[in-house]
Amino acid sequence: MKYIFNLLFITIVILLIFVIYKNIELTKDNKIKSKEMNITKIDKNRTITIKIGKEKNLTTTKVAKKDEINKTTTKITKKEQIDITKAKRDILSKRLKALKSNLGDPIFLRIFKKSKELEVWIKPKKSKKYKLLKVYKICYYSGGLGPKLKEGDGKSPEGFYSVKYKALNPHSHYHLSFNLGFPNRYDRNHKRTGSYLMVHGDCVSIGCYALGNKNIEDVYKLVESYLKKSNKKVWVHIFPFRLEQKELYKYRKNRWYKFWKNLKEGYDKFNKTHIPPTIKVKGLKYIII
Repeated sequence: MKYIFNLLFITIVILLIFVIYKNIELTKDNKIKSKEMNITKIDKNRTITIKIGKEKNLTTTKVAKKDEINKTTTKITKKEQIDITKAKRDILSKRLKALKSNLGDPIFLRIFKKSKELEVWIKPKKSKKYKLLKVYKICYYSGGLGPKLKEGDGKSPEGFYSVKYKALNPHSHYHLSFNLGFPNRYDRNHKRTGSYLMVHGDCVSIGCYALGNKNIEDVYKLVESYLKKSNKKVWVHIFPFRLEQKELYKYRKNRWYKFWKNLKEGYDKFNKTHIPPTIKVKGLKYIII
């Protein structure tokens, strides 16, 4: 009798242990399933996705601020794309006539390194805004993307520059040229050095922008005509590429990302108004007014 009682007691204990073990396993399974799911937190500024598998390692993927992904304030419209195509294709005299412009009207220049393009914008007499006149192919520039830092580094500059009449050189060794005025105040505040950074003819360059002889003749004529007539200056904005947000975001890990974001303020301002913005320098930053 005592033997039967002991056997029954042991059986009950084993059953209890088995039930407890099963409950523990079930709890573990539920936790693992929960961990295997994607847990997403969303706040006002960013989305953070955390993936946790069965492994002990934790992987965190940060997605950039929403405004950096979705903001496309400078998207080129179909009409603007047509204007760009015409500005590349048509000869200067035809474009001047189409825009009801003349030599001597106000000029504004933009340079894009990556696409090797120089845009000429003009303000016709009866217009408040500038219109795209011509797009010229840059034959050669040196040093790749990023600003010029010091004399002899072979880099072509990026930033906001201006050309006055005294910067014109009709007797250049490179057919025709005008000086960009590097280093400007921003460059000097960053202790950047260099000299005689030009836009010129021919197709060779160390730190300058070479347009080829035919293209520089057009650009030089437009710049010279306005400077002679107005005695003011021509703004030249130089960018690494078209600073649309999605394109800029691709370079978020580049050492010049913050610098390019600063340049983007001027890029966006002109794209919005088609009037060259007033550029000031405060400390180590460009200020767009």
